[in-house]
Amino acid sequence: MEPSANPDPPSLDPAAEAPRSPPPQQEPDPKKPRMSSNTTTSDDDEEAAAAAAAAAADADDTSRKPRYKRRKVAIFFAYCGVGYQGMQKNPGAKTIEGDLEEALFHSGAVPEADRGHPKCYDWARSARTDKGVSAAGQVVSGRFYIDPPGLVDRLNSNLASQIRIFGYKRATSSFNAKKFCDRRRYVYLIPVFALDPSTHRDRESVAASLWSGNELVKCSECSERGRKVVGVMGKRNFQLRGWVGDVNGCGEVTNDSDEAKVESGVTSNDCCAVSDVNGSGEVTIDSDETKVESGITSNDCCAVVGTEVKEGIVDSSSNGIDDKSNSNVIDKVDTSSVVDNVVSADTAPADLDTSSVVKLDGEIAETIVRGEEKPVTGSGYCYGEEEKERFNRILGYYVGTHNFHNFTTRTKAEDPSARRYIISFDANAVVTVEGIEFVKCEVVGQSFMLHQIRKMMGLAVAIMRNCAPETLIANALQKDVKINVPTAPEVGLYLDECFFASYNNKWKDSHEELSMKDYEKEAEDFKMKYIYSHIGLTERKEGVVALWLHSLNYRNYPDLRAGDQQELTENKSSE
Repeated sequence: MEPSANPDPPSLDPAAEAPRSPPPQQEPDPKKPRMSSNTTTSDDDEEAAAAAAAAAADADDTSRKPRYKRRKVAIFFAYCGVGYQGMQKNPGAKTIEGDLEEALFHSGAVPEADRGHPKCYDWARSARTDKGVSAAGQVVSGRFYIDPPGLVDRLNSNLASQIRIFGYKRATSSFNAKKFCDRRRYVYLIPVFALDPSTHRDRESVAASLWSGNELVKCSECSERGRKVVGVMGKRNFQLRGWVGDVNGCGEVTNDSDEAKVESGVTSNDCCAVSDVNGSGEVTIDSDETKVESGITSNDCCAVVGTEVKEGIVDSSSNGIDDKSNSNVIDKVDTSSVVDNVVSADTAPADLDTSSVVKLDGEIAETIVRGEEKPVTGSGYCYGEEEKERFNRILGYYVGTHNFHNFTTRTKAEDPSARRYIISFDANAVVTVEGIEFVKCEVVGQSFMLHQIRKMMGLAVAIMRNCAPETLIANALQKDVKINVPTAPEVGLYLDECFFASYNNKWKDSHEELSMKDYEKEAEDFKMKYIYSHIGLTERKEGVVALWLHSLNYRNYPDLRAGDQQELTENKSSE
């Protein structure tokens, strides 16, 4: 049997059998090289990297403002109230608060979102002031951005010159300028002549005094109805102005443009009245020159009393006559004393020196005799010790806790807010502003209502002028009595300082004291430059207080006649 054919043995030659190739693979994406801390770079690369980082930082600074934190602060400032409708913000009116809020916004202390919304930054004021009332030590508080430095300068640059920021002090987060204020001190400057009963009397009093032996003279500085006389009020140019009275109807008055010639009488340059006793006088009024051929010359008070003296010619515009202040102006003439003491240089006895003094209204006044000028005083009223004692006694009636419903508006006697506590009220100092003497009345109290201080001053002045009895103040403070109290002008009133005694005592170890001690000099300079000068100039030019004095009569204030509470009750029941 033949063996079967075996298959061919596998070939041992590797070339004889072709190898199989694996499928193709895709190459992986190249990875970004990782920066190693050990990687070294060249100097050029380092400079480029630094420049890029600086550019990025500058771009961030320009696009993002620095963030500051709000701080609770108390701002101390002063203002002159002329031209403003008071301190408190009032829509549609120009107020101190309105201007201050805008200045805070433009200075960066208040953000745009809070503009016009004072509650958002805890706004509070220590005191409110009426229209035209000034302040030398006002305080407001709130949460403001006080950085960057220079906030006070930025605020002053955005405010009028009559509003000045003195500085600010950090306070506690709960501080409120209104709630934490213990006391407020106000000052009222009243002219000295306002306390003189003989000056600026109303026409009823002048008419009633005729032929009484103590005649009053109508005031030529003010109009009869208490309105300003254009071109006359406040002028101090030594012109003879006023009314001319002829007792028996025979006098003659003419106006001339060259000179004023007075044949018989007394001339005055401020508050004048000319009266021809014997009916033979002739008066010529001029705006340039005044000649006096007989009589007595005075710069402050006038009364013409007929005599036979013909001595001396005086140019009223000369520098030899002092320009007296309004405090020396009088309108009261005691004709009997003048006639008894005015003598003629020709008919005088030999033993009488005609250059001696004469009595005018109870005061010493030297005449112009033999061509020599000698000084003549006015009423001579001054705020002496006797007047000071009486005025302080009157103001003392207000001290203590009382119901001041008669000294404000829109507050009833039953309202608890009508009860106020007055700590002190005195008038011990006299200051001279613009040639006018003012009595400085300081009142300190916990808080005050609308018009309260002005009405307190109005009634006190009425009593000093003998228009009302002193007992009227005690009656006006009664709860069941209603009295119409006169209101003094606002121009003389200003807020002097606000006190935070309790707060300072509690936080004296951790916070600085809130007071005006650090700003005393700035406040005093501001008072003299703006507040005092405004009060003096306003009185000199417009005569605000002088005009107001003419309204202190029984026609306008019939309650001033009342002497006791029963009479007041009867008057009200009859009405």
